[in-house]
Amino acid sequence: MHKYEVIIYWSDRDGVFVAEVPELPGCCAHGDTKLAALNSVESAIDLWIDTAREFDDLVPKPKGERLMLA
Repeated sequence: MHKYEVIIYWSDRDGVFVAEVPELPGCCAHGDTKLAALNSVESAIDLWIDTAREFDDLVPKPKGERLMLA
């Protein structure tokens, strides 16, 4: 399991739970349950990191801090 912060919320528009990884721009996934969204985003994180490495892009280290949410 990765150590990036994951934010999970319900999307009325899509009718699913959405899991976003703020430290990895554009990295998100969804699922019918919170757990399904979390499991899906773990795969999305792997793909995000693999793609970044393929193109020699920087892969940020997890901050290990909570982001401020408003």
